[in-house]
Amino acid sequence: MEQRNEIIQSLYDRKSVRVFEDRGIGREAKREILSAAMQAPTAGNQQLYTILDITDGELKRRLSETCDDQPFIAKAPMVLIFCADVQKWYDAFEEGGANPRRPGPGDLLLAVSDACIAAQNAVTAAWSLGIGSCYIGDIMERCEEHRELLNLPPYVFPAAMLVFGYPARQQREREKPQRCRLEDIVQENRYERKDGAQLRSMFEKEWKNAGFEQWCGRFCERKYNSDFSREMSRSVGVYLGEFFGETP
Repeated sequence: MEQRNEIIQSLYDRKSVRVFEDRGIGREAKREILSAAMQAPTAGNQQLYTILDITDGELKRRLSETCDDQPFIAKAPMVLIFCADVQKWYDAFEEGGANPRRPGPGDLLLAVSDACIAAQNAVTAAWSLGIGSCYIGDIMERCEEHRELLNLPPYVFPAAMLVFGYPARQQREREKPQRCRLEDIVQENRYERKDGAQLRSMFEKEWKNAGFEQWCGRFCERKYNSDFSREMSRSVGVYLGEFFGETP
């Protein structure tokens, strides 16, 4: 195989970083990251997102508590929240007398796609500058508190939070978790549901030292059946209820 080009190699090298060096991110580097995020693909060039740059130390501390009690969030030199934002377009249409319909779930999902694509652009740009990052999915939880903290109107959903900083040495040197094989993820033309043997083969990298049933049970309880996963579903249901025009 030929040597990968610089961009592709950086995608292979990038990993989540949760421990940072004790130094800030300069104004120019931050601007480069934010500007790169805004160059992401976007539906109809609408940029259905708003990026919140969290600079207030007390707000970062609160978010570190509401986002599953993760202290490294408060210590991160840069924290960005990528909000799926249908509100600004709805407001613009009303301002222009366009008689817009009420936003629906399709609008929300399209805006979430826009926001997450922009977020990944920020991640890639930061890595190219030697700056690590970590996604914080917990921003989707505890919607009532996060709405109040961030002043979010009805048609704005916090799709992703990212923390950034220069990786500590241990973070730079640790091994990146192994991904699934290409053939486990890529299917041609149509979706084919995997049988038991295929599922065991796909996840063997995870369970080979513990046994499939034991690993599967533990992982299910730690992630899928966890309190934070249930709370995420509840909170997202609140947002979806508004976009459906209903109370969930």
